[in-house]
Amino acid sequence: MKASSLDKLCAFLGELIGTALLVFLGCMGCVKNAAYENNHLQMTFNFGLVVMVIIQCFGCVSGAHLNPAVTLAAYIYNMVSLTQVALYIVGQLLGGFIGYGLLKALIPNNAVFLEGPHNLCVTTVHADISPWQGCAIEFIISGVLIFTCCGVWDPRNAKFHDSVPIRFGLAISCLAITAGQSTGASMNPARSFAPALWNFDFRDNWIYWIGPMGGSAVCAVVYKAIFRREVAEEKVNNKLRAMEEVPLS
Repeated sequence: MKASSLDKLCAFLGELIGTALLVFLGCMGCVKNAAYENNHLQMTFNFGLVVMVIIQCFGCVSGAHLNPAVTLAAYIYNMVSLTQVALYIVGQLLGGFIGYGLLKALIPNNAVFLEGPHNLCVTTVHADISPWQGCAIEFIISGVLIFTCCGVWDPRNAKFHDSVPIRFGLAISCLAITAGQSTGASMNPARSFAPALWNFDFRDNWIYWIGPMGGSAVCAVVYKAIFRREVAEEKVNNKLRAMEEVPLS
């Protein structure tokens, strides 16, 4: 197998496995019923920690996008090709589907099939806000996530990548704590699509495509056009260059 084909396969598997783990571990942390105690802070912080772990595992393999909105931003930012976009999004959607299916197979039915109108991890808008308000919230918080991505991808930040998993994990937790009770703070079509498909519950699901993808496109273009700067090549110190040119005796 050619190296380029192997790299593409590895990236595809990284996105598939990473998104499967995101849905599996993230949604498992959202289980709440009479037998499982849970609260909003625990759920949201868990998702942030899960993102941190997966980026640490697969960040060097595929970039650990785990999210079609992030992949779209990477394309706008000229980091991936159109072919890679298709490959990544297929891997993310399939991974999310596998992750939720594995969750249903391994945890009790009463933890998946809840007494309310929606089952475990199905993202919907709070009853007190309109669908378009929910879409706007998803647009904004997804835009903040994309600004975070663009800041990490900015050439000026190339030397400060050691703590990227921690920073992304905390960013996800922050946004989820803020907006989780309003929309579920999905910011990710793949994360919302898998539970909706398994439960055949697509109410409000359009919000979790239009909001995150729209926020991604707008904020990636804005950051690229206004804020991104290339790093100027550092001038070599003349004295150091002279020392390097002196032959060793």
